[in-house]
Amino acid sequence: MPSPRSISRSSADVAISTVAEATFTSVQQKRTLRPRRVKVVPGPLAQEDETRTPSIPNSRRKTAPKREAESTPGSNTEDEEDSEGSAAPSRRTKPKKRNASQIEVDQASYSSEDPPKRKRKIRAPKPEPVYVIPDVERKETTFHGRLGYACLNTVLRNKRPASEATFCSRTCRIDSIKKNGLDWVKDLGRQNVQDMLQLIEWNEQNNIRFMRISSEMFPFASHETYGYSLTYCASLLAEVGALAKKYGHRLTTHPGQFTQLGSPREAVVRASIRELEYHCQMLDLMGIGPDGVMIIHGGGVYGDKAATLQRIKKTIQEDLPKGVRDRLVLENDELCYNAADLLPLCTELSVPLVFDYHHDNINPSPGLPPASIIEQANKIFAARGIKPKQHLSEPREGAVSVMERRAHADRCQSLPNDLPDDMDLMIEAKDKEQAVLHLYRMYNLHPVIYCLLPKSKLKKLKDVNQRGSPSPRKRMET
Repeated sequence: MPSPRSISRSSADVAISTVAEATFTSVQQKRTLRPRRVKVVPGPLAQEDETRTPSIPNSRRKTAPKREAESTPGSNTEDEEDSEGSAAPSRRTKPKKRNASQIEVDQASYSSEDPPKRKRKIRAPKPEPVYVIPDVERKETTFHGRLGYACLNTVLRNKRPASEATFCSRTCRIDSIKKNGLDWVKDLGRQNVQDMLQLIEWNEQNNIRFMRISSEMFPFASHETYGYSLTYCASLLAEVGALAKKYGHRLTTHPGQFTQLGSPREAVVRASIRELEYHCQMLDLMGIGPDGVMIIHGGGVYGDKAATLQRIKKTIQEDLPKGVRDRLVLENDELCYNAADLLPLCTELSVPLVFDYHHDNINPSPGLPPASIIEQANKIFAARGIKPKQHLSEPREGAVSVMERRAHADRCQSLPNDLPDDMDLMIEAKDKEQAVLHLYRMYNLHPVIYCLLPKSKLKKLKDVNQRGSPSPRKRMET
């Protein structure tokens, strides 16, 4: 039978070994817990064992990092005393809430030490964009008509600061109309017309007397729901027309690719007619004569070109108001309708045909050379008493596929050999008025005022493969 001393010693050993195992397990779980000192109540024979502690290898023993006692006002001093007098780790306690007077004192002392806010640096306005005036190859021509550009003057549009820019294509979205109201949209149109006066003055100074008016002059004027009449701006439009007439400038329009008179959908045809009526009203209020034509393409073929041509014929004959029909002109395009497709319809309806050299190059008329097309088209112009006009553009250098060739180059490098001497030629190029001045210098058509043309480094040419075909709205203004 074991003695009482051995029983007491064995119970203490069991308790100590249990604590050691628990501590060892917590260390294995990568915890930073400090092993608590477990006191075993000794019996009368185990006084000498009460200070024994579990034996843990030094390599596995971890202790919790000591934490500095907080000195914030109102901290608990009893916790500090406990941490000093025991082996257990100190515990942080939440500071007591401060009263309003203490917060005000702290805020006052903080604000007084704040450095002054740095003033925002005002950036100097960017210089006006400048354009290249490279040397040109001198060429000869007998042409003495007018060269024009479409919609946008790059020099005036890119003036700095932006508030001084001059352009006639301020537009918006329908959400903006709902938010700001119809008067706000009409004011955009008024600003566009006002800038048209400056455009005409600039063109006159630079001997450019032919220009296409932007179709976005009056945003959403032909919309079924949010459309509006242009009579509110009649006096300003008349001022523009009078200035153009004073200088002998020709103004024309080119409604967008969505104008489809041959569409099988009645809603599309109605929207197209409204668009033509809007352009016609704008030209009428300007007091522009018959030379102010509206050019549109044949549109899509909708799976049957012959049937679509018949629908176009019906719409022109039966649905178009007389004023719209008197200004209507068709143009051959690069995909659907070449000049040979449109000439019979134009001849029958006495609707002039604008010949586009670039489109004919991509989508030619078999057996019908450009000289023959121009001769037939000019007969219709003459019968209607309208000065003939044509379009000229070139594909970008390196363009191979049809989609690449559709996009216009920055400038044209030559005039067509079969170009009639006295007619109006619209230069559809990305450099706009700079492309016209480029041809002026090349063929010595008009003197160029160099002081009005800023000089700069050459612009980086874009790779033809970096851009696809331009969108219909972009093509509308090029």
